[in-house]
Amino acid sequence: MRPRGLALAALLAAAQQSPIAPVVSGEDAGYLDSAVCAGCHSQIAEKYRRTGMGRSFYRIGSQSVVEDFQGRNTYYHQASDRHYTMVQRGGRYYQRRHQIGSGGREQNVAEKEIHYVLGSGNHARTYLHETADGQLLQLPVGWYSERGGFWAMNPGYDRPDHMDFRRKIDRECFFCHNAYPAVAPDATPGRRELAIAGAVPEGIDCQRCHGPGRKHVQLAQAAADADSVRRAVVNPARLSKERQLEVCLQCHLESTSHRLPYSIRRYGRNYFSYRPGEPLSDYILHFDRAQKSGDFEIAHSAYRLFQSACFRKSKGALTCTTCHDPHGEESRRDYAKICRNCHEPPLARHTASNACVECHMVKRRTDDVVNAVMTDHNISRRKPAGDPLAPRREGHDTDQTAYKGEVVLLYPRDLTAEASLYLDVAQVLDGSNLTAGISRLEKSIARFQPQRAEFYFELANAYAKTGRNDKAFPWYEQALRRQPEYPPGRLQYAAALTASGRITDAIHVLEATKGTPQDAATLNALGSAYLGAGRTGDAVATLRRAADIDPEIPEIHVNLGAALSRQGEQASAMDAIRTAIRLAPDFAAAHNNLANLLSEAGEFTQADRYFRDALRLQPNYAEAHYNYGRALARGGMLEEAAREFQTALKLKPKFAEAAVSHAMILARQGRLDEAIEEYRRVLKDQPGLAAAQFNLGLAFMRQSKNTLAKAQFEALLRSSPEDYEAHYHLGIILLSEGSKELAMLHFQKARQTPNPQLGTAVSEAIQRASTRP
Repeated sequence: MRPRGLALAALLAAAQQSPIAPVVSGEDAGYLDSAVCAGCHSQIAEKYRRTGMGRSFYRIGSQSVVEDFQGRNTYYHQASDRHYTMVQRGGRYYQRRHQIGSGGREQNVAEKEIHYVLGSGNHARTYLHETADGQLLQLPVGWYSERGGFWAMNPGYDRPDHMDFRRKIDRECFFCHNAYPAVAPDATPGRRELAIAGAVPEGIDCQRCHGPGRKHVQLAQAAADADSVRRAVVNPARLSKERQLEVCLQCHLESTSHRLPYSIRRYGRNYFSYRPGEPLSDYILHFDRAQKSGDFEIAHSAYRLFQSACFRKSKGALTCTTCHDPHGEESRRDYAKICRNCHEPPLARHTASNACVECHMVKRRTDDVVNAVMTDHNISRRKPAGDPLAPRREGHDTDQTAYKGEVVLLYPRDLTAEASLYLDVAQVLDGSNLTAGISRLEKSIARFQPQRAEFYFELANAYAKTGRNDKAFPWYEQALRRQPEYPPGRLQYAAALTASGRITDAIHVLEATKGTPQDAATLNALGSAYLGAGRTGDAVATLRRAADIDPEIPEIHVNLGAALSRQGEQASAMDAIRTAIRLAPDFAAAHNNLANLLSEAGEFTQADRYFRDALRLQPNYAEAHYNYGRALARGGMLEEAAREFQTALKLKPKFAEAAVSHAMILARQGRLDEAIEEYRRVLKDQPGLAAAQFNLGLAFMRQSKNTLAKAQFEALLRSSPEDYEAHYHLGIILLSEGSKELAMLHFQKARQTPNPQLGTAVSEAIQRASTRP
């Protein structure tokens, strides 16, 4: 014992100096650098290092690079029209993106250095960039091992509007793909965002299955008795079969990667707080669809095993480690031997082959990661029909394709009465069973009166999703009384207030976090609210702060562009929006906003290109059709403009501004009766809409219906007394009726206009009026 203890002491000293000493949940949880484990368990450590879990995460270059960064290193993604190049330069690795613009020139160029590889490469590898503040970003192109290896889009990216270089690796993702990282103490245990507070661990380590190991090492170093040393760390083999299985289920149980939700972590539990040996349901609850689909997904090993007759009939005796050595890999012969433990003698129609899994656990292409092939753990009597390896296209959730129905409990098999609250939350969280779920959750909250704010937030969010913000507000307020500093809750509450037109209230909700460090998303929402309330200076300052905190969020730059434009800083506004487009080339709103600014600056050719890009990216974008119509009308292309306004109205029938603009085109074409009818339709829905009142008055004037015209201008001036054009036209009508004194009063008011063209017209009208008797 003594020599080993001395060697271990040296290893422990090195471990105490290691940068990887995770602090979880804001307290020292007893972890250490798992390299120390190899001091006593060298053979196991060496064997485990070669497994997929042992190679799940590492710094690029620290292991052999099998991908081609020099020759076959480009990939064109047709759906998003983006070109990607994987580059090795000076011993470092990068992923670069560009598009081809007019004249064949590169545009929207972006490049990120690759710092980490996620995935062993048995099936796939994805690449991560670490930002200056410890965020990990997933890069869009991954490497797949099938067919000798090839580049293709990562799961979730094979679509026109993918996240490109902006997809953050959050705590949930990191939980299953690596050892626990060192994270800063956090007052919000449920926070999803990941910010590494030290060195990044490389690979799922010993402690994910054996629990924190520092005390175990310290006792061994102190030559404590063997029983104390053994009990200081978890040995899953000594756990009950249920707890053994749950060590694997913590990462390998997922009913679906599509919207459901498949799991809810218990509120108040930190993402990195699960310890092997505790009941998994004390940490997380898993859910499933009531009507199961036939999908086969990449994280379906335990889910499919649960469906297998072998598992069900074993009554809990069959676990993952029945077939798998967690420290190494097994051959097919080993699997067959395990099968024969229960299936002796073999049936007459079977051969002496040892490849049981070839027929009963076939390899299949997964539905969610279409470039990966996995073993189906639903041990079946017969092979599935068709070709299980046939190519398939990646599918994505939409409102039409997402599951709609009851969400049921998957694991554990039974819930306590109090824990049923989580099942009710699962009905509404992703909108699967929204209508029935709202009633269920509201009744459960009334029954159990939970202390955690999240239950109240989710009920409020569910009401907001159904458009019943008046019902949502009291639940948001109850939640914030329980947990005032909860940024996601404040954001959602503010969004509901804004949607209801209560912008001032939304500002108060967002400003309430001023005394604490603010995240970029909250500042972006606050800046947008300031802009909506006309507080342009506050909006610019707040949005610039948001961009300093996280310059990778394109919405911040679009909002900043709008605020700068409102301040008259058009060049800076265009620069901000171009930054948004570089970050997110598929961001239709950014293309639309930049096109508007270019059109107003008289640069119609460039504006036309950006409007077309916006509508190519989002054909049903009513506001872009409307703005494009305005630009076309400004250029004198009235027929084309009218078509855009009509399209906007088809997409959004109550789009008053588009209706007024269309009526203005009709009026310019001399179709006054049609224009008047359209203005009247608008005013029926929005009686006080100034643009409709003013242009209806003009149309009546052109028909010499001055009494009707005068009524429109007078109505407009009662609500908008500073409308100088209305004063001018009302003065013209009054002058024609012989009411010179009244006309002069309106001309004098109109004279205050900042519009030089209108000012000239007013001066001429005053001069004409002064010559009349």
